[in-house]
Amino acid sequence: MTSVDPIIAVKDVEASSKWYQAVFDCRSIHGGNEFDVLVSKDDEILICLHQWGTHEHPTMTDPKITPGNGLILYFRTDNINEIRQNTEKLGYQIEEDIRPNPNSGKKEFSMRDLDGYYLIISEFHKYEG
Repeated sequence: MTSVDPIIAVKDVEASSKWYQAVFDCRSIHGGNEFDVLVSKDDEILICLHQWGTHEHPTMTDPKITPGNGLILYFRTDNINEIRQNTEKLGYQIEEDIRPNPNSGKKEFSMRDLDGYYLIISEFHKYEG
Protein backbone atom coordinates (compact mmCIF):
# COMPACT_ATOMS: atom_id res chain seq x y z
CA MET A 1 0.00 0.00 0.00
CA THR A 2 1.13 3.55 -0.75
CA SER A 3 -0.33 6.71 0.70
CA VAL A 4 0.50 10.40 0.33
CA ASP A 5 0.41 12.66 3.36
CA PRO A 6 0.68 16.23 2.05
CA ILE A 7 2.85 18.47 4.21
CA ILE A 8 2.73 22.22 3.66
CA ALA A 9 4.94 24.88 5.24
CA VAL A 10 2.99 27.52 7.15
CA LYS A 11 3.85 30.65 9.13
CA ASP A 12 1.77 29.73 12.19
CA VAL A 13 1.03 26.03 12.68
CA GLU A 14 -1.48 26.56 15.48
CA ALA A 15 -3.48 29.23 13.59
CA SER A 16 -3.46 27.16 10.38
CA SER A 17 -4.51 24.07 12.32
CA LYS A 18 -7.48 25.92 13.83
CA TRP A 19 -8.44 27.26 10.39
CA TYR A 20 -8.32 23.84 8.68
CA GLN A 21 -10.23 22.28 11.58
CA ALA A 22 -12.95 24.95 11.35
CA VAL A 23 -13.25 24.69 7.56
CA PHE A 24 -12.99 20.91 7.11
CA ASP A 25 -14.42 19.76 10.45
CA CYS A 26 -11.28 17.70 11.00
CA ARG A 27 -9.18 17.19 14.12
CA SER A 28 -5.57 17.30 15.21
CA ILE A 29 -3.78 14.11 16.27
CA HIS A 30 -0.36 15.68 16.82
CA GLY A 31 -0.56 19.34 17.81
CA GLY A 32 2.25 21.74 18.53
CA ASN A 33 3.74 24.94 17.19
CA GLU A 34 6.17 23.30 14.72
CA PHE A 35 4.15 20.42 13.24
CA ASP A 36 0.57 19.15 13.24
CA VAL A 37 -1.31 16.29 11.60
CA LEU A 38 -4.98 16.76 10.79
CA VAL A 39 -7.30 13.82 10.17
CA SER A 40 -10.83 13.43 8.85
CA LYS A 41 -13.75 11.95 10.78
CA ASP A 42 -12.65 8.60 9.31
CA ASP A 43 -9.11 9.04 10.74
CA GLU A 44 -7.62 9.51 7.27
CA ILE A 45 -4.79 12.03 7.12
CA LEU A 46 -6.11 15.19 5.51
CA ILE A 47 -3.04 17.42 5.69
CA CYS A 48 0.10 18.01 7.74
CA LEU A 49 1.26 21.48 8.71
CA HIS A 50 4.94 22.29 9.17
CA GLN A 51 6.44 25.54 10.41
CA TRP A 52 8.70 27.31 7.93
CA GLY A 53 12.40 26.97 8.73
CA THR A 54 12.27 24.15 11.27
CA HIS A 55 13.87 20.73 10.91
CA GLU A 56 15.97 21.84 7.91
CA HIS A 57 13.74 20.40 5.16
CA PRO A 58 15.23 21.84 1.95
CA THR A 59 11.90 23.01 0.46
CA MET A 60 10.68 24.56 3.72
CA THR A 61 13.53 26.88 4.67
CA ASP A 62 12.57 30.21 3.09
CA PRO A 63 9.18 31.67 4.10
CA LYS A 64 9.71 34.59 1.69
CA ILE A 65 9.03 32.45 -1.38
CA THR A 66 5.47 32.27 -2.70
CA PRO A 67 3.80 29.35 -0.90
CA GLY A 68 2.21 26.78 -3.14
CA ASN A 69 3.84 27.80 -6.41
CA GLY A 70 3.01 24.91 -8.74
CA LEU A 71 0.74 23.22 -6.18
CA ILE A 72 -3.03 22.82 -5.91
CA LEU A 73 -4.44 21.16 -2.82
CA TYR A 74 -7.39 19.28 -4.30
CA PHE A 75 -9.89 17.95 -1.77
CA ARG A 76 -12.59 15.47 -2.85
CA THR A 77 -15.41 15.42 -0.32
CA ASP A 78 -18.97 14.33 0.39
CA ASN A 79 -19.38 17.56 2.39
CA ILE A 80 -18.83 20.32 -0.19
CA ASN A 81 -21.79 22.43 1.00
CA GLU A 82 -20.80 22.11 4.67
CA ILE A 83 -17.22 23.12 3.89
CA ARG A 84 -18.47 26.09 1.83
CA GLN A 85 -20.72 27.17 4.73
CA ASN A 86 -17.85 26.82 7.23
CA THR A 87 -15.71 29.04 5.01
CA GLU A 88 -18.47 31.63 4.85
CA LYS A 89 -18.90 31.57 8.66
CA LEU A 90 -15.21 32.39 9.00
CA GLY A 91 -15.70 35.34 6.67
CA TYR A 92 -13.05 33.92 4.41
CA GLN A 93 -12.80 34.94 0.75
CA ILE A 94 -13.77 32.45 -1.94
CA GLU A 95 -11.74 32.62 -5.16
CA GLU A 96 -14.40 30.85 -7.27
CA ASP A 97 -17.79 29.91 -5.86
CA ILE A 98 -19.47 26.53 -6.31
CA ARG A 99 -19.87 25.68 -9.97
CA PRO A 100 -19.63 22.58 -12.15
CA ASN A 101 -16.15 21.63 -13.33
CA PRO A 102 -16.37 21.47 -17.14
CA ASN A 103 -14.17 18.35 -17.26
CA SER A 104 -15.51 16.21 -14.42
CA GLY A 105 -19.04 17.62 -14.25
CA LYS A 106 -18.68 17.66 -10.46
CA LYS A 107 -19.37 20.74 -8.36
CA GLU A 108 -16.34 22.51 -6.91
CA PHE A 109 -15.17 25.82 -5.47
CA SER A 110 -11.78 27.30 -4.76
CA MET A 111 -10.14 29.45 -2.10
CA ARG A 112 -6.79 30.16 -0.50
CA ASP A 113 -5.79 29.23 3.03
CA LEU A 114 -4.13 31.52 5.59
CA ASP A 115 -0.74 31.17 3.88
CA GLY A 116 -2.01 31.60 0.34
CA TYR A 117 -2.09 27.94 -0.72
CA TYR A 118 -4.70 27.39 -3.45
CA LEU A 119 -7.40 24.88 -2.49
CA ILE A 120 -10.03 23.32 -4.73
CA ILE A 121 -12.90 21.64 -2.91
CA SER A 122 -14.72 19.16 -5.17
CA GLU A 123 -17.62 16.77 -4.82
CA PHE A 124 -16.21 13.33 -4.12
CA HIS A 125 -15.61 11.27 -7.25
CA LYS A 126 -13.42 8.47 -8.47
CA TYR A 127 -11.11 9.15 -11.36
CA GLU A 128 -12.10 7.42 -14.55
CA GLY A 129 -9.84 6.95 -17.58
